[in-house]
Amino acid sequence: MHGIKLSRIISVGVVIAMIAALIAYRYRPRPVPVVLHTVERGRVARTIANTKAGSIKACRRSKLALSAGGQIGRIYVHKGEHVKKGQLLLELWNADARANVRVAEEEINAARLHVHEICARADLSARDAGRAAGLYRDHLIAQEQFDKVSSEARALRAQCEASQADVEHSQARLKLAQAQLAQTILTAPYAGRIGDVTGELGEFSTPSPPGIPTPPAVDLIDDSCYYVSAPIDEIEAGSVRVGMPAEVSVDAFPGQRFPGRVRRVSDYVLEVEKQARTVEVEVDFKVPPDKPLVVGYSADIEITPEARDNTVRIPTQSILQNNQVLVYQPDSKTLEARTIKTGISNWEYTEVLEGLDPGEQVVTSLDRAGVKPGARATVEKKQ
Repeated sequence: MHGIKLSRIISVGVVIAMIAALIAYRYRPRPVPVVLHTVERGRVARTIANTKAGSIKACRRSKLALSAGGQIGRIYVHKGEHVKKGQLLLELWNADARANVRVAEEEINAARLHVHEICARADLSARDAGRAAGLYRDHLIAQEQFDKVSSEARALRAQCEASQADVEHSQARLKLAQAQLAQTILTAPYAGRIGDVTGELGEFSTPSPPGIPTPPAVDLIDDSCYYVSAPIDEIEAGSVRVGMPAEVSVDAFPGQRFPGRVRRVSDYVLEVEKQARTVEVEVDFKVPPDKPLVVGYSADIEITPEARDNTVRIPTQSILQNNQVLVYQPDSKTLEARTIKTGISNWEYTEVLEGLDPGEQVVTSLDRAGVKPGARATVEKKQ
């Protein structure tokens, strides 16, 4: 009897154990699908990006205005037109200034004719004085007559020299008249494109009074050279030097990145209320875009202070807090937490100095539910 009871107890226990095992198997945690990235060697660069959108600017942009006021007489250009260096842009009514130039030119002509007349008479008188000196030595003319001829020669020579000074004075007056005329004419100091023209034919244009800026007559943009100006955090500014490589992305050309070079780092920090302090950085295009740039386009910069080639790297998105990563173990199909030592990094890749070897696989889909150390995993995708 006792043997039969013991056998029944054992049978019941086995059944209960099997049921428990079935229940545990049925409700066991299911493997978590994960995306893996194979640890590899490659290039990693430390980059510095702007804190807010930068802008495309022209290397030269001039707000041109006339130094004299007056009524606009002629407008030679319009918005968007390309002009050459020295080309006429705008002109005030200047008939009086042109007349002054003409008067000064005629005065020079008259002064030169007067010089020719007086100096010719002075030369003739000098020859007469020479002959009179010979006659006086031979006692053929009186002292009084010799003195008269000599004095007349000296007087005419003085008048000749004075008339030459009058020519120089007239030339100076011509330069003054030409300068006054130039104040009414606006020309292009360099080749470029007209951004804007302020004023209409017949309107009055006045120079800006001290402390009161007025719109420029012509906005001239040098369209042969552009750069990007953008702010970076003051903490990063100490790492940036002129000549460092950079990349530029322009919002108007999505998906394209253009090589550049740091051309200038500001010498002061921008202090804007309720904003982080920043330093303005300018980046040149090494190879300009094949599409026309427009001043004011939004653009971003990414400066590379240092880079390393053929170094162990992993995606930056695969790193947890405290420099931990989840490494996939293919034998047990589980995730192992591992602490690594990192080097330089950017938004895409991080250098691994210790803790991982090429060929190992790390999880990049860290935001999925159930992805944690010790979890069973199934590979959904490899990168």
